[in-house]
Amino acid sequence: MDLFTPAPTRCRLGKVVKSNSHCDYVVQVDDAQDVCSPPSPEDCGFGQFVSFDSDRHWAVGLVYNSQLFNPLFFNSGPRLSSEPDPLFTPDLVQETRTLLGVVLIGSMEGKNGKFHGKQGIPQVVVPANTSVYKMLPEQIHSFHCNDQGQTQFSYYSHLLRSGGMFAAQLAQQVLAELVESDLFTGADQKALLVLGKELSWKNTLGAIR
Repeated sequence: MDLFTPAPTRCRLGKVVKSNSHCDYVVQVDDAQDVCSPPSPEDCGFGQFVSFDSDRHWAVGLVYNSQLFNPLFFNSGPRLSSEPDPLFTPDLVQETRTLLGVVLIGSMEGKNGKFHGKQGIPQVVVPANTSVYKMLPEQIHSFHCNDQGQTQFSYYSHLLRSGGMFAAQLAQQVLAELVESDLFTGADQKALLVLGKELSWKNTLGAIR
C-alpha cells in the first residue's frame, strides 16, 4: 500500500479551512454530520503528528492548539424556553465545531513506495479543503529519516519558534513520545533522551525565573 493512500487503517481528522501564516494552518475536525465515523478526541490530541494529503502536497504537521467554535455564543437575541422539537425543526444542525491549530514541520518525499522526511518549512502552499490524516507510527518513523536512512530531528528549533504559546511543552511532549514509541534505537534513542532532558531542564529554569 502507498504510504499516503487513503485506507480504512488511516484516520481522517478533517480538512484545512484557513491559515494564519505559511506554516500555521487551521483544520476543521469532522463530526457526525460530515462522516459516519468521526475521529475521537484522542485522535486530535495535543502533539499529534498529522499529514496534509493532496495531489501536490504531502505536508507534515503537529497539532499545537485546539479551539471550540460555537456561533450561538455570540447570539444575543431571544432564546427558546426549551430545547427545539426535532419534529418542527428537522433541518436544525449543530454548528459547534472543533478547530485544530497545526504547525507545519516538513513534508514527505519519495517514490516506489519508499518515503523519507524533508524537515523544515514546506515551500508549497497547502490548498484549502485539503484532507488531514492522523499519521501512523511507520509514517512518523519515515518522516524522521532522511534520504540516506539516517535519523533526523532538524525541525526542533522551528517548533520552538512556531509552536505557539505552548511551544516548549509541545517539543518536550513530542520528544518524550518519540522515546516511548521504540521507533528509534541505539545512539538515536540516546540523543532523543539527552535532548528531552535538556529541554525539561530549560523549562524548569524558566518557570523558576
